[in-house]
Amino acid sequence: MTTPTALAILSGIFWTITYLLIIRRSIQDKSVGMPLVALCMNISWEFIFSFVFPSRKPQLYINYVWFFLDLVIVIQYFKFNKFEFSKHFPQNFFHPAFFSTLAVSFLNMLFITYEFGRDRGAIYTAFQINLIMSMLFISMLLSRGDVRGQSMYIAIAKTIGTACASLSLYLSGSSSMLLIFLYLSIFLFDLAYSVLLHIKIKEQRIHPWKRA
Repeated sequence: MTTPTALAILSGIFWTITYLLIIRRSIQDKSVGMPLVALCMNISWEFIFSFVFPSRKPQLYINYVWFFLDLVIVIQYFKFNKFEFSKHFPQNFFHPAFFSTLAVSFLNMLFITYEFGRDRGAIYTAFQINLIMSMLFISMLLSRGDVRGQSMYIAIAKTIGTACASLSLYLSGSSSMLLIFLYLSIFLFDLAYSVLLHIKIKEQRIHPWKRA
């Protein structure tokens, strides 16, 4: 097994842990731990690269697992997020907001993949999503003003998972200026989120490492 392949598998493991921890934390806090746009982009990517333009193995098997876990998070979104949504918008916008965001996310990634091909499309859209997600986690923390649905272990698992994927692609020769920019930007936003989350958890008088 080559080093890039091992790192890709390790990335899949840490991202799977991230999803499982989000699901667990959401159940405990009765609050979704993934922002709407990030959720719609994630599940769209996983559907496209599992069933429309299937990734090469072993990534394909990882995609199947992620798609199933994101379906669970979608169910949690409908179960737990109506109250959060109604604080900002009329409640009858709840379902249209989700499905319109999902449609735009899906078509965005589908057309990028048609434009660049399966392999390049999968890479560019994956890191596009990852950067947007990193920024949205910070936005979610700041807008909620608390740490519902969030934990240091989620932040760390996401950071490690993305770092492994970045290093895997870099070592395999995917080192365009755009990708290098995305690798570094995601890492910096993940680091900033981890620091801000740690500060907020301490402010709420919670032990950061006892909240899984």
